[in-house]
Amino acid sequence: MGRILSSRLTFTLFSVFAFIVCAARAQATDISGTISTTLTIFNDSELVGDVKCTVAGGPCIQFGAPGITLRLNGFTITGPDVPPAGCTPATSLDDGIDDVVGLHDVAILGPGRVQEFGGFGIGLFGSTKAKVVGITASDNCFSGIILAGATDSDIEKNVSVRNSQGSEGAPCGGT
Repeated sequence: MGRILSSRLTFTLFSVFAFIVCAARAQATDISGTISTTLTIFNDSELVGDVKCTVAGGPCIQFGAPGITLRLNGFTITGPDVPPAGCTPATSLDDGIDDVVGLHDVAILGPGRVQEFGGFGIGLFGSTKAKVVGITASDNCFSGIILAGATDSDIEKNVSVRNSQGSEGAPCGGT
């Protein structure tokens, strides 16, 4: 009788542990396909395919919490605004990836590409300890990657090509 009770207790504990581990893992957001309204991520997320963004007047993907990572895994996020014709005042808020003002410890990790947005490819605003590594930002109307008020951050091994076609003389461009 003692062995049966011990086996059942072991099985129950193992089942509960497996459920907790699997449930925590299932909360990660897998991203691919078309995004038509801003996608706010609240936990570690990753691209599992290319993304076509049709959001107008805001970012395609934005961070909603500190301490999370977005992995592009070699995929591309393409915006709706192909320069130079797509660069207008109406598209200037169409960013690829933004953090929410003042978040800390957020990361955007490549390899991957962020392209053809009417605003910035990636915008970090007031962040601390942000990390952007291995991203190619290309053909965005303003900066490929912009840091405004960001401190103590690592921006490394990125490539910025053909950005700032819609900046109309503003000091925008690569990073």
